[in-house]
Amino acid sequence: MDSDARDRAVAAHYALTGLTAAIRGGLARLGDGAPTVDILGAVDEFHMGGRAATKALAEALGLQPGARVLDVGCGIGGTARWLAAHSGARVEGVDLTPEFVAVGRALTEEVGLAGQVNLQQGNALALPFEADSFDAAVLLHVGMNIADKAALFAGIAGVLRPGGRFAVYDVMRVGGGDFGFPQPWAGGPDVSFVETPAAYRAALAAAGLAPESEVDRRALALEMFAAMRARMAAGGPPPLGLHLVMGPDGPVKIANVVAALEAGVIAPVQIVARKG
Repeated sequence: MDSDARDRAVAAHYALTGLTAAIRGGLARLGDGAPTVDILGAVDEFHMGGRAATKALAEALGLQPGARVLDVGCGIGGTARWLAAHSGARVEGVDLTPEFVAVGRALTEEVGLAGQVNLQQGNALALPFEADSFDAAVLLHVGMNIADKAALFAGIAGVLRPGGRFAVYDVMRVGGGDFGFPQPWAGGPDVSFVETPAAYRAALAAAGLAPESEVDRRALALEMFAAMRARMAAGGPPPLGLHLVMGPDGPVKIANVVAALEAGVIAPVQIVARKG
């Protein structure tokens, strides 16, 4: 599969029709009036650990008000909006999936953050920004869809200012064995490129990004999925939740990823690096 076909397959995996309507329907069921960044956290943080993982990542970056931040693979913009609202950062988000960007723009407008958060469709391997223009960058559960991590990190390093920090939070291979598909990030192995933390560190270093810290958040992921299953068992799907962005085969994806986590094959790992 060539790179263009792979990009189309990745975008198709995440694409969902009617996502904006589904989220608005969930908000109506909650009956809390206009959406807020905090209310939307249940559905727009599409990564293991959810909002708790985003908060930990933000703390590791130490963002200051007014910082310019790049969110690579921003999805529907949950992390970008939270960073803007809670750190005062100005965030640019790029995502391959047009449907995600359209939903993200609508939600950003509704929570009043259009002046701080800009989301656009684009490719993580061809970032449309000037060199040395960001104070920080984040990448949450994106690298699993990109085979050439050296090129990915080189591109991100190019748009970071000297001394800028880059936080990666990806699903990584931490043990032997296989895992089943579909997974939340891929329907099959042709678009799944899970690598070890050592491979990530090597690719970061080759791009001039010196790793400073590394944290395995497998326990946080298992805690999140246990809570999700308990809520589902007690009362079915909540009005807002990741089931809305995972589509009809969401239960199978969750079962497969939990099995791989419990077997110690994969884990979400956070790595923070700094540009020299």
